[in-house]
Amino acid sequence: MAGVERPVVVGVDGSDAGMHALDWAAEEARLRGLPLRIVHASLWERYGEGAAEEKKAEERVLSDAVERAARWAGGPQVTAQAVPEEPAVALTVESRAAALLVVGHRGRGELASLLLGTVSLTVAGRAHCPVIVVRGEGRTGPPPGRGGRIVVGVGEGAGSETTVAFAYGEAALRRGEIEAVHVWRCPGSDLAEESGPHNKRREEHIRRASDTLEAALAPVACEHPEVPVTPRPAEGNPRDVLLAAAADADLLVVGAERHRHTRGLQLGPVNHAVLHHARCPVAVVPHA
Repeated sequence: MAGVERPVVVGVDGSDAGMHALDWAAEEARLRGLPLRIVHASLWERYGEGAAEEKKAEERVLSDAVERAARWAGGPQVTAQAVPEEPAVALTVESRAAALLVVGHRGRGELASLLLGTVSLTVAGRAHCPVIVVRGEGRTGPPPGRGGRIVVGVGEGAGSETTVAFAYGEAALRRGEIEAVHVWRCPGSDLAEESGPHNKRREEHIRRASDTLEAALAPVACEHPEVPVTPRPAEGNPRDVLLAAAADADLLVVGAERHRHTRGLQLGPVNHAVLHHARCPVAVVPHA
């Protein structure tokens, strides 16, 4: 891949969610100055009754997607391809050579009652590059190219640097701002000095959370001094705190560990929760 630009890849299937993902991906590619690659993956039977109709439907999905992506002034170079493979498998393979992978939160034919489609969840957990799952009711166009609020969940350890760097990159592209959240919990105690809103144990947790945020933000902040950032140590359940913080955000960014003895990433219960329930698009960034 030396000398070749890694594209922004988006999976489309003709659904409304897929078209919203296409809009987001086209804007990402334009802002990043990268080509856009549109992929439609399907394992429909290519021979026998109905094959001709399926092929026409596949061609229509791709042509509509290319036409839609080309509407944006100054848009990216666009290519499109039909891949004879299960969508989750095809997109995971595509992620190996992609700068970013974008998918809708639910595909065509999946039950409306599902909060998150199986393809989106599988890709988010197995991709080799950052994945944005485009969520949010009523989102009918691309994200704003200028401005916006990005919430990033900051954990402990060196892995958070990759997540924070992605959030800063998005904010810099959009001239937006960042709210960096580190969630902590303080076990209860019967001792007077260790209970109440101003107890010593709670103060220590707040200090440690503030130190964690500073350590994670400092290496990247110097590279993007133009990006406003608000560090927020917060007490509570990580799932609830992040969902509340992202309720009016334009993008929520979370990290995911890669384990040697499991297939793909370890999304964990918090990431599962935000992927299913967030009111805005969610970026899942593999830790380096």
